[in-house]
Amino acid sequence: MKYLFIHQNFPGQYLHIIKYLAGKPDNEIVFVSQVTRRTIGGIRNVFYGKIDPVNELHSSLNELHQAVKRGEEVYQTLKKLKQLGFVPDIIIGHQGWGEMLNVQDIYPDVPILKYCEFYYHSDGLDVKFDPEFLSDELLPSRVRIKNTINLISANNPGWGQTPTLFQWKTYPEWARGQITVLREGVDLKICSPDTDIYNHTMKFEDFIIHPKDKLVTYVARGLEPYRGFHILMRSLPKILKERSDAKIVIVGGDQVSYGAALPGKLTWKHYFLQQLGNQLDPTRIYFAGLLSYPVFCKLLKRSDAHVYMTYPFVLSWSLREAMAMGCPIIASDTDPVKEFIVHQKTGILTPFFDKEKLADNVLEVLENNDLSSKIRHFSREEAERSLSMDIYLNNYNTLIDDLINHRTPDLSLGKSPAMIGEEL
Repeated sequence: MKYLFIHQNFPGQYLHIIKYLAGKPDNEIVFVSQVTRRTIGGIRNVFYGKIDPVNELHSSLNELHQAVKRGEEVYQTLKKLKQLGFVPDIIIGHQGWGEMLNVQDIYPDVPILKYCEFYYHSDGLDVKFDPEFLSDELLPSRVRIKNTINLISANNPGWGQTPTLFQWKTYPEWARGQITVLREGVDLKICSPDTDIYNHTMKFEDFIIHPKDKLVTYVARGLEPYRGFHILMRSLPKILKERSDAKIVIVGGDQVSYGAALPGKLTWKHYFLQQLGNQLDPTRIYFAGLLSYPVFCKLLKRSDAHVYMTYPFVLSWSLREAMAMGCPIIASDTDPVKEFIVHQKTGILTPFFDKEKLADNVLEVLENNDLSSKIRHFSREEAERSLSMDIYLNNYNTLIDDLINHRTPDLSLGKSPAMIGEEL
């Protein structure tokens, strides 16, 4: 079989499926992306040119301009591939960046599977969710324009896939009938509990976590309000005061991944450190930055209380991994999280904006060994039931096979981690 994958950042959401397909004999896999040094065995990388913004354009039009130019670059790249004799059995790509806009013009008879990550709303989801950081009055207008590529892609040929019911529901009703909820999995062998890790000292530079210490962890790609970083920081004074044996490790880049940046060069991390001042003991808090995956897993396996917070937005992979590693999870009671966490069973759901309640819930998990053990057990059990990488890859293969053989795919593949029981 011949597979063509398209995503501006190799390998994007396709890491596990391309490794799986590359391990099968006789498969040929071509991946089109912007230039990268990263390689994966069995994958042929083909690059297109990077698109720079045009300073003179309106910011919303600039994003659209870059998407259209990416579509044109990929069009020319695919044209050359076809001239060289490569005709895939299926094309799989992320629809949000513009690369998929014109693929049907080169390969009109090839089935297309589009990754549908998020359909933006001017109200009711992440926009206007946090009253502390309300944007200007024209933000709803910019959000509507941001959906231009989503709308064109939804009308283009092909079938959609999305990883959660929450993300599926962000799309208009008229589009949902051609989007499958393909629930993603994690490697349950790598992401597994390790009780022996509590018997050993863990070090991050000069920051030492002793076996007797209570470790509170937090993970986000960027330390910003979208992932509840501000609520976490404001909960720390109480946690540190109540538990003299508590140490905090915060994982994430000092950057903005989803929300708005502060004016000037001030980052959210330094903003909240300045705001909290001497309420925090810096000797008991470690900002780890971005960690290698093995170190990240080791940290979560050692965690005594893992905090996960998010606006109503795309869920982080780290929550799935934390469940698989049996972390005692305290997570925001927002819709994407409630699709994964059952309160008082696989985790503790806490009101997003309530710093006092977050601190109290962390302290309860640290104090109540029975509750902590219960969450660890059921979290891992649920991961084994609904977050298996093998089941995910088998379901992915089924979806691909249906499209190649012109069968209408199921709208739901995989089990809901929170056993929602909703019918699509």
